[in-house]
Amino acid sequence: MWKSQECVFSLDHSYGLLLPSESMDREKLIKALSAKANKLRIHSIRATSVAGSGHPTTCLSCAEIVATLFFHEMRYDPKNPRNPVSDRFVLSKGHAAPILYAAWAEAGFMPVEQLLTLRRIDSDLEGHPTPRLPFVDVATGSLGQGLGAGVGIALNSKYLDKTNYRTYVLLGDGEVAEGAVWEAAEVASYYKLDNLIAIVDVNRLGQSQHTMLQHQVEVYKARFEAFGWEAVTVDGHNVAELLDAFSKAHTVKDKPFVIVAKTFKGRGVSFAEDKDGWHGKPFKKGEEEERAIADIMALGIEGDEGLIPPAPPQCDLPKPEKNPMAPPNYKIGDMVATREAYGDGLVKLGAADPTVVVLDGDTKNSTYSEKFLKVYPDRFFEGFIAEQNVISMATGLAARGKTVFASSFAVFLSRGFDQVRMAGISQSNINLCGSHVGVSIGEDGPSQMGLEDLALFRAIPNSIVLYPSDAVATERAVALSAAHPGIAYIRTSRPKTPVIYSNDEPFAVGKAKVVRKSENDAITIVTGGVTLFEALKAADALSKRGIGVRIVDIFSVKPVDRETLLECARATKKLILTVEDHYAEGGIGEAVAAALADSAVRVERLAVRELPRSGKPEELLAKYQIDALAIEKKVEELVR
Repeated sequence: MWKSQECVFSLDHSYGLLLPSESMDREKLIKALSAKANKLRIHSIRATSVAGSGHPTTCLSCAEIVATLFFHEMRYDPKNPRNPVSDRFVLSKGHAAPILYAAWAEAGFMPVEQLLTLRRIDSDLEGHPTPRLPFVDVATGSLGQGLGAGVGIALNSKYLDKTNYRTYVLLGDGEVAEGAVWEAAEVASYYKLDNLIAIVDVNRLGQSQHTMLQHQVEVYKARFEAFGWEAVTVDGHNVAELLDAFSKAHTVKDKPFVIVAKTFKGRGVSFAEDKDGWHGKPFKKGEEEERAIADIMALGIEGDEGLIPPAPPQCDLPKPEKNPMAPPNYKIGDMVATREAYGDGLVKLGAADPTVVVLDGDTKNSTYSEKFLKVYPDRFFEGFIAEQNVISMATGLAARGKTVFASSFAVFLSRGFDQVRMAGISQSNINLCGSHVGVSIGEDGPSQMGLEDLALFRAIPNSIVLYPSDAVATERAVALSAAHPGIAYIRTSRPKTPVIYSNDEPFAVGKAKVVRKSENDAITIVTGGVTLFEALKAADALSKRGIGVRIVDIFSVKPVDRETLLECARATKKLILTVEDHYAEGGIGEAVAAALADSAVRVERLAVRELPRSGKPEELLAKYQIDALAIEKKVEELVR
């Protein structure tokens, strides 16, 4: 994509640890990092005890890992966590947030006193990390997603920005049971991400019982190796072994690297170490807390004076030049599926904006994202049939400043809804496109029909949901999504539909289009996608019987254009009929009804109200009563 001509990025990470005036020898380094780990433990205990909630024991198990990472291994600037060439850290086991905050405090980003604001409503030190903090790239806490985000962050460094920052992901052993972890593991291997290092904190204990593998670190190692990773096992409380493992990671080429660390939950606290029943349980303020701290103090907290994080290169990446996207180029009446126009829009946006990156889940010849691949292969990443990880990768890429579009069938994106939800908590700018929606896809049957997608994506905070009905509207939706600061969802259809808008037709988020109206309209139909054209056919038939129908193309399902809807409703006896190729729950009808709830407007709805089956598109539209004939019948019933 672009490359700084002013920065020289060394491939050598074996820079050692620098004091202000001298380098430390290995023995002093090990002692210093061990002391730092114990200080991180004490901070974690105090913060959670003051908060009265949290997960101190999971912090205690990974203290040496975090101390070694932050005060020897990673290159970063504590005063500028968003430095674009700093190494990145993802705390996948997000419930260990207190030790992450402690590390940044010890590094100098914030005063250690601020750690005692943990979990307070006026503090950004939340129970699990979110990007409200500048050193957090992606929100974590729903386990199993951090490695996928790390893959996206590492892809950015290796293939796009072409810096050589490394991405470190700290996982818990419990979350390795999540399938999303292995989706990420196989894709990391496929893309030869030798700049990605995972550390698995194998502390044996989950929330309610021991993990499946307990301390069988060799089994974890073998599983990662089976996915194409270089793997080592270590005693996670032995700083010397951790140093050697990280040193080895720097020598591995074309493979991601994982350190499987055997640890003990509650390490150092005599009455909690390796004992069940302490998950998510802080030490009680007072005697219990002081007993725990005394145990840690006895391990040693002296000798870390002067430890400073290794610094990243001092440079900035050049800012990419972005230009307006070229306008659509269609003729009225052209038959174009909106999924095809999505691909055309991506190509135009890619030409205008070098930060645009596209991902797909092995459906690129159906979503038409392959059009972008053909023109910009260096900015396209195939995620294969692993939609959860595709969304996590997109979130990681977006965290590094990329304008990311990810696509698949709408039903398959729904598999990754938790990843979408976490992207929302991450305040991510990812753009998702779901194709093959509704019963109009035809013979493939209900497992392939996106009939829940509007409900899902409308539920995400700060999201927009755009449902273009023709090719012009689709290209405009691509541009609008890219400009939106938050999650955007574009809903595209399989059947070809006629172009009804001129190439210069303006579109906006939160604005609908009135595509037909007259002075004597008796009802307003609000719809979108393929059912817009069914509504137009119904309106033609109804006009011959003296019934005028106003038709609104909703375009923006979230936010809804309340102003236009109210204006149309007032002109049509406060009567609206919504029609949608979606289940009744959570779709266009409910969005319109909610927008007009306090207006005394009557909202009637046609939607798919039963489990569909295979069939020809026109048969299915008719069977589930969302075709032109069903619309005619309903309108006549309502206006009688």
